[in-house]
Amino acid sequence: MIFLLLLLLVLILLSIPVFLSIGISTAIAFVASNLPLFMVPQKMFDGVNSYVLLAVPLFMLAGSLMDQGGISKRLVDFSESLVGHFKGGLAITSILSSMLFAGVSGSAAADTAAVGSVLIPSMKDKGYDKNFAASIIATGGSIGVIIPPSIPMIIFAFIANISVGKLFLAGVLPGLLIGLSLIALVVFETRNFNMDSDKREFSFIKFKKAFRDAIWALGIPFIVVGGILGGLFTATESAAVAVLYAFFVSSVVYRELSFKKIYKAAIYAINTSSIILIIISIATVFSWFLSMHNVQQLLTNSFLLLGDNKYILLLAINLFLLVMGTFVETTASLILFVPVITPLLNNLGVDPLTYGVMIVTNLAIGMLTPPLGICLMVSSSIAQSKILEISKAIIPFLLIMIFDLLLITFVPFFTTLLPSIY
Repeated sequence: MIFLLLLLLVLILLSIPVFLSIGISTAIAFVASNLPLFMVPQKMFDGVNSYVLLAVPLFMLAGSLMDQGGISKRLVDFSESLVGHFKGGLAITSILSSMLFAGVSGSAAADTAAVGSVLIPSMKDKGYDKNFAASIIATGGSIGVIIPPSIPMIIFAFIANISVGKLFLAGVLPGLLIGLSLIALVVFETRNFNMDSDKREFSFIKFKKAFRDAIWALGIPFIVVGGILGGLFTATESAAVAVLYAFFVSSVVYRELSFKKIYKAAIYAINTSSIILIIISIATVFSWFLSMHNVQQLLTNSFLLLGDNKYILLLAINLFLLVMGTFVETTASLILFVPVITPLLNNLGVDPLTYGVMIVTNLAIGMLTPPLGICLMVSSSIAQSKILEISKAIIPFLLIMIFDLLLITFVPFFTTLLPSIY
């Protein structure tokens, strides 16, 4: 079993795609254990044969349609009308835009790509260092999995068997906390900047126009999350509603969605969803194999060796997830580790909504660290910068997010207030 885990780690470190790393190591483990290989595709199918997981490709398609249909650009323009007149306004706009787009896309990669494609070139033109600009966009993009709707939250709720709607609510305040913390850091970091400081004043006329243009886009999170909480539709149905709404707004209201753009949005959604779903299917087989050999119980016992102090165990689990999030892709981490962590934290009396948001926040931080930080990869590609250089610029943002993670972990107020009101 140790050989299996070491083989998986070696394959990942060799930059072999995550799904292939998990698949190869699992197949070798099956052969070594004399298990029939026909069980592999059977378990893979079982892993994705879920009504809830239909929300993944649908939210991907919705986010892609919003990007192609001009919704993301209008959200950026609205954000700039609010904060663009401040010093470092474009940097602040990038975080605020990411927070707004997080409420409509459900995907950190889509958030990073949509906001980054608009703002990174503008920030470079204004004189921002390209690595600083890319680090802001990547960090803001990671909020996409914390502010609802959120694809990782849907997957977590599916594995842990908890309410998607309540988990979405639990992510609202933590998402705002992280967003405002990042804005505060950006204000501090840009206080001595000479660029983007042309002393513009707030224009109510510009704000009014931007708000009028963006109001259709701003309605998406209320429709999606409100529909779930109101019992009008399930999480999967809400994703379908988001697709229809995005198509209507982009093609009828904004009139920017051509057949070519629809095709491009569909191809992007298919490619991205395929990656996520194949990782879920392969990781399901791997997780089943570990469970059969009691590895998850052994891992649970290892945590319990630290004692029964809830706070020490929460710190240990956070540290474990931060390290694993660096090497293991988000979806695979959820499939592999949630079945281990959930029973342990339930026994300690930790609220499932709290540790659900805690786990997703951990994995959001993992999206900002090499070698598998998806937000880092997307922003570096747009900025045409090296990941290592961005990794240095992103350190202050990582420290802020880790501080916020500790607040989310040890101050349940942030995750339980809104669900308790509902």
